[in-house]
Amino acid sequence: MRLTTQTDYALRMLMYLATQDGSRTIDEIASAYDISRNHLMKVAQRLAANDFIISQRGRGGGLTLAREPAEINIGAVIRMMENTDQFVECQMGSSNGCIITPVCGLQHMIRDAVDAFLNHLDQFTLEDALASRAEFKGIFVETAI
Repeated sequence: MRLTTQTDYALRMLMYLATQDGSRTIDEIASAYDISRNHLMKVAQRLAANDFIISQRGRGGGLTLAREPAEINIGAVIRMMENTDQFVECQMGSSNGCIITPVCGLQHMIRDAVDAFLNHLDQFTLEDALASRAEFKGIFVETAI
């Protein structure tokens, strides 16, 4: 299974916010990772709409985690960002154009594999993804120099 760029950016944004003090701006996160500000804005909107981060607009605003890293489940973030119900065409309901769907068992195998993948990630939190906050934070300090 390949995660979308938006999911990758969502996980990176959450990890960045978990290792920094206070609120951070989209521009700062984009610069830290050398990634698109526009893509991060869309990701931040989804994360805020789903209560993973808090977004404060205006002067002195920025982004912060809505919960402690130990309370943010990796599987939940991926489910929110990805369309895990439509991994292959036969799972796409009315837009399914595959003629073998009625007799094909592949869709069930894929559904089971995706479920196993997500169930495994449900065992981990954002805290688990941060092996060492100090080392993680140090990477951003080194790259800013």
